[in-house]
Amino acid sequence: MYDIKGIDTARSAHRWGIVLAGGNGTRLRDLIYRKRADYLPKQYLNFIGKRSMLEHTLDRAEKLIPAPNILTVIAREHLRFAEVKRQIAARPHDCIVLQPENKDTLPGILLPLMHLHKRNPAAVVTIFPSDHFILEEVVFMQHVEQAFRIVENDGGRMVLLGMEPNQPDPEYGYILYDKRFNKLYLDGGRTVEMFVEKPPADAAKTMMRNGALWNTLVLVATCETLLQAIKRAAPGLYRAFETVQDAIGTADEQRVTERVYQTLPSVNFSKDVLEVLPYEFRRELRVLPVHGVTWSDWGTADRLSSSVRDLGASAHLPSVSVLQDPLQVGHGSNKVSRSSAIENRRMAVKES
Repeated sequence: MYDIKGIDTARSAHRWGIVLAGGNGTRLRDLIYRKRADYLPKQYLNFIGKRSMLEHTLDRAEKLIPAPNILTVIAREHLRFAEVKRQIAARPHDCIVLQPENKDTLPGILLPLMHLHKRNPAAVVTIFPSDHFILEEVVFMQHVEQAFRIVENDGGRMVLLGMEPNQPDPEYGYILYDKRFNKLYLDGGRTVEMFVEKPPADAAKTMMRNGALWNTLVLVATCETLLQAIKRAAPGLYRAFETVQDAIGTADEQRVTERVYQTLPSVNFSKDVLEVLPYEFRRELRVLPVHGVTWSDWGTADRLSSSVRDLGASAHLPSVSVLQDPLQVGHGSNKVSRSSAIENRRMAVKES
C-alpha cells in the first residue's frame, strides 16, 4: 500500500474531490428528531465522536486532496440549520455547491462536475459520499490513493472501490467482477461484469457467495471521462445540465440552475449510470477491492445501530455520542487490528 503521508504537492495539485452532502436522510428522520428535536440531515450529526459525518469525510479527503480542491454539494434548504452554516463556514466559499433541492445522487454528482469542468477540465476527481462510517481511515485512503494512481497512469480508466460484504444486505448495490482476470492487472483493479442495485434478499445471498463486492460509490476518474460516461448513460439529463454549465460564473447562474431543477426527476447514479453504461465505457471500468476496513453506509437506523453495538456503545442511538473519535484508530504506524480497534472503543465507552 502507498504511504499517503508522502503525497507531494505536484501530484496532489490536479486532484479534486466531490463530497456528496445533498441528501435529507429521510430514513433516519425519526431517530434524529429523538436526538435533537429537529430534522437536521444525518451527515451533519456526530453520532460517534466529536465530528459530524461530513466533517469526518472532509478530513479523510484532505489526506490526499488540497482543501481548496474539494467541492461539497449541499441542498439549499440545509442552510436553514445553524449547524450546517457552522460546518461549512470554514470551507472556501467557492467550494460549496448549492443544489436548489436534493434530486438523488446523479444530479448531486453532475452539478459539481459541471463546476469543476469549468475550472479544471483535466482534473482527476474522486466522489465521496458523506454518510459512510469508516473505522480504519488510513487503510481506506491508501486504497483511494491506489485508485488515483491507476487513473493518473491511464486517463480513460474509472475505478470504483468495492467493499467485501459481511452479510447479504439487500439495500446495498453489488459489483460482480470477472474472476478470470484477477491476476492480469498488477494495479489491483478487477474487470467489472455487472452492477446490481438493491437486489432481492435471495439474489444478494447468491452474489455474496460468488464473491460480489458492495458498491461504496467512491469513484476515481478524470472529470472528462466521468462526464462522457454520464452523457452516454443519461443524455437527456446531461443536456439539461449543459445549460447550467454555460451559466456558471454569470449573473444568471442561480436562475438557470433553479429552472433546470424545477422539472428534474430524481436520478440515481448507480442505477441510472453504472448499471446501464455502454460497453465502450464498461470495459474501462475497474473495481478495486478494499481489504482490512470496517465500513458501513449509515443510510438506515439498523446499520447505524449495528455499527454502534459492534463498537461497544448502547443501542439507544440518540445517546451514542459517548464514543470517542473512531477515526483516530489506525493513525501513525497503522498496525492496529480491527479486533483491537473495536476493543479500544469498548474500553473508551466504559471509561466515559
